[in-house]
Amino acid sequence: MSNNTPPLSASRRERVGSRYSRRFREQGKLPAVVYGHGSAPLPVALDAHETVKHITKGEKVFAMTIEGETAVQTVLLKDLGFDYLGTNIIHADFARVDLNERVQTKVHVMLIGEAKGLKVAGNILMHPTNELIIECRVADIPDHVEVDISELDLGHAITAAEVKLPKEDMKMISDPHAIVAQVIVQLEVKTEEAAVVTTAGAEPEVLTAKKPEDEGKPGAKGAAPAKGAAPAKGAAPAKGAGPAKK
Repeated sequence: MSNNTPPLSASRRERVGSRYSRRFREQGKLPAVVYGHGSAPLPVALDAHETVKHITKGEKVFAMTIEGETAVQTVLLKDLGFDYLGTNIIHADFARVDLNERVQTKVHVMLIGEAKGLKVAGNILMHPTNELIIECRVADIPDHVEVDISELDLGHAITAAEVKLPKEDMKMISDPHAIVAQVIVQLEVKTEEAAVVTTAGAEPEVLTAKKPEDEGKPGAKGAAPAKGAAPAKGAAPAKGAGPAKK
């Protein structure tokens, strides 16, 4: 946690609901809820620009002044709501806490150093877990946790259980087997287009073309009329054939 806890000024929200929250956001406010320590949840509105600026810097603990209350309250950021694109913060939840109270919170993982395994061409660094859940006193919440990857080689990984926390009384809550950093070989997947091979000079078979075995068969194009069958209308009689009997 930063040495200077950032202050926030909150005004009470008398009306709640998506319609009224949208109106607050249009006025440059961030709808939020403060709860905890046996008090009923309190809907408030904060200055959106100031609050989001602190949150994006990694601040989690704030000194909040609430309209109508004289005492400054220490609050811990517990949850954030985002728009449908997942980019803009549109809501926040804060919990009243004491600086000596132990809480569970997420902290960002910062990798430091250059992994040994990256000196070989084709190797890449994987960083699947960029946040860890820890338990500590509110006053000791760190801005981030540093993980030295200098000795990380190909085929090796650093898990959450191997991460050293800043203070002895801090406890790791995340899955101890969660991989924080790992060096692997980047595989190139080549796809070959299927080639259609045709014999030089070969022509495709036309299903409607006359086949040799069909020649001479009744009904085949160019075949002689069947024995005893009359010639087609308007056709000349076969050579040597007499006139048809009436």
